[in-house]
Amino acid sequence: ESYERAKSEPIAIIGMGCRFPGGSDTPEKYWDFLRSGQSGIREIPKDRWDMNALYDSDPDAPGKIYIRHGGFLDRTDEFDPSFFRISPREAESMDPQQRLLLEVSYEALCHAGIDPKQLVGIPQTGVFVGIGQSDYSRFQFNCGDLTRINAYSGTGNLFCFASGRLSYTLGLNGPNLTLDTACSSSLVAIHLACQSLRSRECDMALTGGVHLVFSPEITVFLCRTHVLSPDGLCRTFDSSANGFGRGEGYGMIVLKRLSDALAQNDNILALIRGSAINHDGASSGLTVPNELAQEALIRRALSNAKTEPSQIGYIEAHGTGTSLGDPIELSALASVFKEHHIVIGSVKTNFGHLEAAAGIAGLMKTVLALQHQEIPPHLHFSQPTPRFDWDRYPFKVPTKNTPLPLSRGESRMAGVSSFGMSGTNAHIVLESNAKCKMQKSECLSIRESDIGFQVLSVMC
Repeated sequence: ESYERAKSEPIAIIGMGCRFPGGSDTPEKYWDFLRSGQSGIREIPKDRWDMNALYDSDPDAPGKIYIRHGGFLDRTDEFDPSFFRISPREAESMDPQQRLLLEVSYEALCHAGIDPKQLVGIPQTGVFVGIGQSDYSRFQFNCGDLTRINAYSGTGNLFCFASGRLSYTLGLNGPNLTLDTACSSSLVAIHLACQSLRSRECDMALTGGVHLVFSPEITVFLCRTHVLSPDGLCRTFDSSANGFGRGEGYGMIVLKRLSDALAQNDNILALIRGSAINHDGASSGLTVPNELAQEALIRRALSNAKTEPSQIGYIEAHGTGTSLGDPIELSALASVFKEHHIVIGSVKTNFGHLEAAAGIAGLMKTVLALQHQEIPPHLHFSQPTPRFDWDRYPFKVPTKNTPLPLSRGESRMAGVSSFGMSGTNAHIVLESNAKCKMQKSECLSIRESDIGFQVLSVMC
């Protein structure tokens, strides 16, 4: 009995750190951004590539891109290497995804009330990071000038060092892995972190995802597949849905087994009741979603959470805003929830698709919604897609702030989906902590502390 309980013990989320578009660089700012219905879509920054040379409104123009907007971050070149005991020379060769991952993880630990400098020798802490884009390595390995490759090029850019550097810098001895399952990377990382905690491979976990865009090649590829929205807006579930906008972001959370979090008097933001991952398998195309696989995934996650569909009040959908993917996702949800009243939304309408970091962005939004007992507005939704029978199912897409109903005693429950373009899918079931007092972090974010940032020039 004890063994069975351990396999399904809830996992407590005790800290969060983030960098999302629209100035959302703390959980509190992220909630204010969401609740006020803001959009983080803007013109692609000029320091990324020569827009005038690459832009062409013709979606079939070879070597060109037909978008000019997305959910991009500012100040991605700022970093204080001395704070993390890194030399300026090494920092210049580090992918900014590694630099910001250090910052956000540090802030997540502070948000959890944990001193990051005191983790050495403490029981096993694991690190699980989702990542998918390696643009910065292009400036060193693929620039055509082999003299640019130095002793730090590999450690600064290979994916394995994104998580490895975190454990090294903080002195962590638990499991450590970096993974890429495309758009589902960060949610799959969280699932694996929960599995590791339940099997007692680790006693605490840092997990989440990162995504930055510095070169145009992947954008050109996505333009050739016609999956991008010309104006960068995700019109998820709307009849005008015409693709997704690319976005950037970071999010990391701190996890513990519920029993340990209670024993150590941690501030519990929300609970992960259960999760599941699977693959689309054979479908009508390599990148085409599989409705049956999505349905099976959600049912498995609910079963692992020992939760009934009727207890779920909100679904944070993958919801990219494509005319093909949205109806498939809605049909899978309809098969699971049928006559149950649920609210469905997607944070991608606020700042686009963060790809490897999309899952953590949706999960953090849902944790905040559970804490505040309110679902923020879903943007760009005026006419529901005709490719789904809305009259048959009591689903609601919130266009304004909407109360999140009670579903289990004094708590509220929600699900978060993330589906990878490669076919790997993840779903997580969350529950509010009824006894949790909302926390205003006493530990300032690194940007607001006494740390001075130094601007590092991009190598190219």
